[in-house]
Amino acid sequence: MNFDISPQLKAQLAAIRRFVESELYPLEPALLKEGFNAIKPRLNSLRQEVKERGWWLPHLPEDHHGMGLSLMNFGMVSEVLGGSILGHYVFNCQAPDAGNMEILLEFGTDAQKEQFLEPLLQGSVRSCFAMTEPEFAGSNPVRLGATATLDGDEWVISGHKWFTTAADGAQFAIAMVVTEEGDDIKPHARASQIIVPLNTPGFELVQNLSIMGERGEDYLSHAEVRFNDCRVPVSNMLGERGKGFSIAQTRLGPGRIHHCMRWIGICERALHLTCAYATQRQLTSDQTLADQQIIQSWLAESRAEIDAARLMVLRTAWLIDHQGARAARQEISTIKFYVAGVLQRVLDRALQVHGGLGMTDDTPIAFWYRHERAARIYDGPDEVHKLSLARTMLKPYRFRKDK
Repeated sequence: MNFDISPQLKAQLAAIRRFVESELYPLEPALLKEGFNAIKPRLNSLRQEVKERGWWLPHLPEDHHGMGLSLMNFGMVSEVLGGSILGHYVFNCQAPDAGNMEILLEFGTDAQKEQFLEPLLQGSVRSCFAMTEPEFAGSNPVRLGATATLDGDEWVISGHKWFTTAADGAQFAIAMVVTEEGDDIKPHARASQIIVPLNTPGFELVQNLSIMGERGEDYLSHAEVRFNDCRVPVSNMLGERGKGFSIAQTRLGPGRIHHCMRWIGICERALHLTCAYATQRQLTSDQTLADQQIIQSWLAESRAEIDAARLMVLRTAWLIDHQGARAARQEISTIKFYVAGVLQRVLDRALQVHGGLGMTDDTPIAFWYRHERAARIYDGPDEVHKLSLARTMLKPYRFRKDK
């Protein structure tokens, strides 16, 4: 395996880092204290600048307005962007839009690409992905209550969803709904994905969920929504009937690389803030926090864990690039729970070192501490990934005759 990158990408990474630090870091205090919409005009201007610099859509091919990076190389960009709360949004590679772009690109019809994908690529609209339901365990995505039934040339969609990220202000949802019924239908073949414009009669944004005491807005929101007999054309089916689960799986492998490298970017920023604060915070006239052995131990543990996590993720991205996601299934499960755990530990140490300051929104640490706790839950909770990995590890031993 070779994790070397081209001189061109090295230069781009350095330039992107300078841009993030000089243009995005200064906007974070206003975001945290005044809200997303207060800085949206400035963000729109910065998005246009990113387009002009050729950094737009770093996760997509060049023939679709992107940078044309491999998954591993995009991971490196994602880490840099992850250092700011605003990084992925300004570069138009934020969840859930990034995943929706990828599946529309792979499974969408020409008409769907023109109507739904192209505006996403331009950054003129946002989208959401509606799968999780409050009535069913999210760790088992084959159990869904939302349905779509055919009535002439329309799908009639009914269901209740929540944690529909970024529904606030989105123009359309990709909804996972049950379309196939019958005792002979396998659980993984019951659901389909259907595109639902959010101006469709019957769509209801019930509320932006309060996440640890905070209701997000715009793309930083997690919404509860209802589909009350929403009617959309038959042509809004994404891919084939009954293939919703398999389509979702195609976005999850690369999506976990996106998430994990973003988390590593958060870790690096949090560690930087921690080191800077520890050397400045005076305890006595001749000692700072950084002089305390326990603080030094925490810093060393964070450094080692971040470096180990990065290598694990880059290795997984390399495998996906060269052998496909199926060949990296164990590695994808491993990085999901391992990097999420590293993220929690690094943020917890950072908050502890910052003390009372860490509890405020004068740094981004408290924001990340609130919002990224879900890293160990969404896209499959830690426990599910650990069990999946262990079963795969044990499988060859269970059938060995010489054991």
